Amino acid sequence: MMDILTLDDLDLDNLEGVPTLVRVDFNVPLEGGKVMDDTRLRAALPTLRELKAAGARLLLMSHRGRPKGQVNLDFSLRPVAVALGELLEEDVAFAEDCVGQSARDQLQLLEPGRVCLLENLRFHPGETTNDPGFASRLAELGEVYVNDAFGTAHRAHASVVGVAERIERKAAGRLMVNEVVALGSLLGEPERPFTAIVGGAKISDKVATVSNLLDRLDILALGGGMANTFLASLGYDLADSLVENDKLDLARDILQRAETADIRVILPSDLVVTDDLDNPQTIDTVPAGEVPVGFKAVDIGEQARIGIREALESSKTVLWNGPMGVFEKPPFDAGTVAVAQALAECDGFTVVGGGETVAAVQRAGVADRVSHISTGGGASLEFLAGKPLPGLVALEKKS
Repeated sequence: MMDILTLDDLDLDNLEGVPTLVRVDFNVPLEGGKVMDDTRLRAALPTLRELKAAGARLLLMSHRGRPKGQVNLDFSLRPVAVALGELLEEDVAFAEDCVGQSARDQLQLLEPGRVCLLENLRFHPGETTNDPGFASRLAELGEVYVNDAFGTAHRAHASVVGVAERIERKAAGRLMVNEVVALGSLLGEPERPFTAIVGGAKISDKVATVSNLLDRLDILALGGGMANTFLASLGYDLADSLVENDKLDLARDILQRAETADIRVILPSDLVVTDDLDNPQTIDTVPAGEVPVGFKAVDIGEQARIGIREALESSKTVLWNGPMGVFEKPPFDAGTVAVAQALAECDGFTVVGGGETVAAVQRAGVADRVSHISTGGGASLEFLAGKPLPGLVALEKKS
């Protein structure tokens, strides 16, 4: 476990009126100028409320989308300020830029305990390149820095690393700390049996994470497109299914390591297949080795779902990352939703990570029955792969 600075190290009694830069992750979906999913906004509320109660003047920094270093109002954070205000039950000010006169003017107007959201950081190319000049312009706005954006902790960006290097009084927010504690427990001595359910399209996206966790696991359950590659490595014909043919040796190596370590690997025994994802004429469930010519696997079948459910019944720790099929195209989300429902029945410590996996537990209506839902995505995977995250390194306590 990393020893990082937290809000408890900030001396909250001495924050009254202090300009405080808070890196949040408000990269949320918008439609018609409205926030469609406020999960990330709600996740930041504990930290924001604690800082508000201390009387800090809060300047919130976030990115949204990939405007590629140019002003593009399609990616503006202005509607997010409105949505955040509704959650906080007060007006949230908005600065037309994250640096310069606009930001300074809003700070000047900001009263203790109030909040201003700065415009999209990525409207400036210096954000993603961690440009020293841009980092300095951000840092000059605050006397205190708080990072509560775990989802960007794996990015060495100006608002994540550069600002932290320039402000001495700094800390991780409550969300960041919760992520480190929950995910860190999986890398320590988790209660056994420890099961990892790993899905998604490709092995290459998650091989480092699987590799780092493997020696800690009792059960590894695989689904989604990456399971196809494992099945193909064992000689199964997957017809037109997504298979990473250049990763077959890697899949075989992971299976061999699991066998040597006496880790039980659950591969789909049956698969939902279709002739066409966008306009299916035929949808069927077949044994894993009998995908018809011209068909592709798009979900795990009923027997595979039962196998995972049974494994979860005895598990004391569970990590789930990645959907079991083409989750974004119902009815090919059924396997993923079934796993979400089974996870909710597990009595152990359960952790869910990844955007589609989080969406699955929400769609299944069981999000409140999961021990920890990670906001991290890529950051979660890199943390669990044992890689140092720049955003956390920047907040380490100095010995």
